[in-house]
Amino acid sequence: QVQLVESGGGLVQPGGSLRLSCAASGSTLDDFAIGWFRQAPGKEREGVSCINRRGETTYYVDSVKGRFTISRDNAKNTAYLQMNSLKPEDTANYYCAVRRGGYYCSTYTYQYNYWGQGTQVTVSS
Repeated sequence: QVQLVESGGGLVQPGGSLRLSCAASGSTLDDFAIGWFRQAPGKEREGVSCINRRGETTYYVDSVKGRFTISRDNAKNTAYLQMNSLKPEDTANYYCAVRRGGYYCSTYTYQYNYWGQGTQVTVSS
C-alpha cells in the first residue's frame, strides 16, 4: 500500500508560480511511474504530466508544455510539479498518482494504482 500526500497548492495571481510536492510513504517510489492529474469543477480528471520510474521519460499535456516541469527525487520518495506562468484555466484540484511497473509514462487514470487526496490550485487576480 502506498500513501501519497500532495502539498504546495494555494491562491496565486496569473503569471505566478507554484511548486507542488507529492510525498510517498508505505513503499519506495523506485518501481513506480508518477503522474499529476487535475480536475476542475464540472470537468473530468485530466492527465497533466507524468514521469517514468527512472525519470528518463516525461510527458506534458499540450496546455502546460513549456510552463510545467515534472521531476522526482527517489531518495526523498517525493515527486514535484513546478508550475510557472500560471493561467486562470489552470485552476483545479491537483492529484498525484503512482503506477506499478512504471517503465512507461501514462496519463490514463485507470492505469494508476494509488492516488493522493489532492491539493487545490487557484489562479485568480
